[in-house]
Amino acid sequence: MSERRSPTIRRRRLGAELRRLRDAAGVTIEVVAERLECSQSKISRIETGHTTATVRDVRDMISIYGIVGAESEDLLQIAREARQKGWWASYSTVLTSAYVGFEAAAGSIRAYEQQVVPGLLQTEEYAKAMIRSARPDITTDEVEQRVRVRLGRQSLLSQDDPIDVWVVLDETVVSRPVGGDEVMRDQLKRLVEAADQPNVTIQILPFDVGAHAGMDGTFTILDFPEPGDPPVVYAENATGGLFLEKVEELQKYAFIFDHIRAAAIRPEDSVALIARLAEEPLWKWRQRGFA
Repeated sequence: MSERRSPTIRRRRLGAELRRLRDAAGVTIEVVAERLECSQSKISRIETGHTTATVRDVRDMISIYGIVGAESEDLLQIAREARQKGWWASYSTVLTSAYVGFEAAAGSIRAYEQQVVPGLLQTEEYAKAMIRSARPDITTDEVEQRVRVRLGRQSLLSQDDPIDVWVVLDETVVSRPVGGDEVMRDQLKRLVEAADQPNVTIQILPFDVGAHAGMDGTFTILDFPEPGDPPVVYAENATGGLFLEKVEELQKYAFIFDHIRAAAIRPEDSVALIARLAEEPLWKWRQRGFA
């Protein structure tokens, strides 16, 4: 099993396989729900990966589809693995684990960020300042837990088989001093250090490009190493985000990212710009300009 596998991706794969087997057997969701004595919505949620199926549920479902032998055992093993808990499960009170689960299984990430440095590249102090400002309604303890999760996720960049990350940052991200001068300078230096890793690419999308393909908002495209696990797009909003998996949606966001990447400053020039900003920040220059 791939080291990148997580319960989230196993649940998704299991659901897709169960749906494929049901279709191949010519069995309707209504029939399966009746045989399992459950609601049709439960079967639908299992097949879409939104609900974790019990091993018993899976055994009963594949029995209906006539699946036996090695294929049956493989599916039951996936069901067992899908019910395991990721390391982030203990932080379930302060986050929705779906994104972290997908991220843990991804082989590569392509992201466009309009407002803040992505979590995988944040320093601890920047993360604290950003979370406190964005969520003034939560407690100090909740802030600390969110920061711990964020820092824990960053091991993906340095593990034995690290994730590939390509991030395009709007110039706003490196122009706004989140946490104040010192915190932001340290964050910019962290970006420069991260970009020195062969698996991390950072570009800046400058203000002077004007209107661009990513103006509808921040998004992340997660690609997975297994051919049977199609990509997922996570489009962020104020209440969390939306997962998009339809082929046309994936194609649209890949198209948008390619246009944003082409409009952005080249990676090496972007890193040089970030390094300069760490020494002479834009926010200080602009304060002098408005004095």
